[in-house]
Amino acid sequence: MKLATWNVNSLNVRLAHVLKWLEENPVDVLCIQETKLTDDKFPTAAIEAAGYQVVFSGQKTYNGVAILSRLPIEDVVKNNPRYEDAQQRILAATIGGVRVVCAYVPNGQAVDTEKYIYKLGWLQSFRDWLADELAKHPNLAVLGDYNIAPEDRDVHDPAAWEGQVLCSDKERAALQALFDLGLQDSFRLFEHPEKTFSWWDYRMLGFQKNKGLRIDHILLSAPLVARCEACIIDRAPRKWEQPSDHAPVIATLVPA
Repeated sequence: MKLATWNVNSLNVRLAHVLKWLEENPVDVLCIQETKLTDDKFPTAAIEAAGYQVVFSGQKTYNGVAILSRLPIEDVVKNNPRYEDAQQRILAATIGGVRVVCAYVPNGQAVDTEKYIYKLGWLQSFRDWLADELAKHPNLAVLGDYNIAPEDRDVHDPAAWEGQVLCSDKERAALQALFDLGLQDSFRLFEHPEKTFSWWDYRMLGFQKNKGLRIDHILLSAPLVARCEACIIDRAPRKWEQPSDHAPVIATLVPA
């Protein structure tokens, strides 16, 4: 079973990229973030024509999440029942015996701003809800754009980013709280080249110079860690014309 996550930074702009990528990489499940579409505008027909079922939760201009699956999608939950939020950032569903959570964590804008405080509160409630989900669903996978680089080795220039949003101590502590539930970063189960990232700024040749961050993650519960045989970041779509600033992350699970 292959699970993938990708912040597409506007599905309206990058639907062709998603369809091309799925044709070349027929994963079983793809979680996407920043669809930036209201539900009535979602391209359901095109995705179903590609062989995928889909559930989505969107809003105009910002945010929005979706889960695409080649397997039946069951028991769908939109948003965090513990956290009242008008922003559409979470979808959960059971697929092939795995509880899949697609999450778009708030960016936070800058340390100590109102949006940063919102991010930390959101993450605390997310952690509490995931504890409930994990108790009900031992096979839990949490995929998405976390907007947090876990360690300095996930940052192209740790000194320049020290204390900044996406790399601050409080954000990393909030991510550690998810690890403390028993979830593991699937990427770090394996050896990878240094300076392997999932996001690069559009500005100042960020991708060309590999000035990136690893902020897109697939966290797995212990039973899924035991089944995980690979986790990679696919840089190829970042080279396409008018790309998303994020690259897909893919985890491969062997059958139970």
